[in-house]
Amino acid sequence: MGFLIRVEAFLSVLALAAGLACAQEPPGAIDRQSLNDAWWTGPMLAPSAATLPQGHILIEPYFYDVISQGEFDKNGVRRDAPHSNGFGSLTYINYGLFNKLTVGVIPTFGYNVVSEGLNSSNVGMGDITLQAEYRLKQFHEGSWLPTTTVAVQETFPTGRYDHLGDRTSDAFGGGAYTTTIALYTQTYLWLPNGRILRMRFNVAPAISNDVNVQDASVYGTSTGFRGHAHPGSSVFVDAAWEYSVTRNWVLALDATYRYAGNTPVTGYNISDGNAPVQLNSGSSDAFGLAPAIEYNWKRNIGFLLGTRIFPAGRNTSATITPAIAINFVH
Repeated sequence: MGFLIRVEAFLSVLALAAGLACAQEPPGAIDRQSLNDAWWTGPMLAPSAATLPQGHILIEPYFYDVISQGEFDKNGVRRDAPHSNGFGSLTYINYGLFNKLTVGVIPTFGYNVVSEGLNSSNVGMGDITLQAEYRLKQFHEGSWLPTTTVAVQETFPTGRYDHLGDRTSDAFGGGAYTTTIALYTQTYLWLPNGRILRMRFNVAPAISNDVNVQDASVYGTSTGFRGHAHPGSSVFVDAAWEYSVTRNWVLALDATYRYAGNTPVTGYNISDGNAPVQLNSGSSDAFGLAPAIEYNWKRNIGFLLGTRIFPAGRNTSATITPAIAINFVH
């Protein structure tokens, strides 16, 4: 119920802001906000369908804390799992190679604190992602067609994922090469009060290669294990809205869904007489919401404060993730 109360409160603030903005203008005298008057940082989770102009660069670091509330099985029954805090950073670094083509890199870092067991031994590097975005269509005011972009991402297994010993909190990666081919869209609507509502809808399916696994790992294996994991394919869907309260202030909300297929793990354990090992994660899914507030200091510099909320789903932990971000374009 707690996360529903937070969402209802956020939507109430959004409705109040819209009402106040509308009340500021007498009937028949509402001015239509121009696109140039609306400054944006972007919502917390949905990447932009807009590509950078040639020669321009975007840098957007995120700093967050993934607060885990425990794990749940496919029937929604809570498992005995420790509380944890996953402190991390994720940075988008994009460059406009051509007007319709943006390339970039997304490095990640993390440090885990757990209520039971050992914390991370140090700040660790996570998996790194290279990406390219090609814009197919540009939104024009008066047209119903949104800005549409195809994005290709390749994630490289640079984060530690096995050989963890008794410090599983040192895991920051998945060990797999993962390919994502995503479709991003973005459009604008003018509300009755004349203010702009910017909307995004993104779909991002991903597939991963098989992973060689040894000893304790993120796949639930223990010391002495030798074998492979076969990560299931996944899809991430994100709908996002941003309401331009003023030129500087924006209210944002992401609504997301993620599905991941079963990940089988096969091999044997040399510590147990080469006894065969077979594990299955089961498929998982999760719905999430991410309300946020944006403050745009200048047209090219913005700040975001938000919280991603994932209630427990099938084989998915309940998490709350407060985050801050800085968006800079040059």
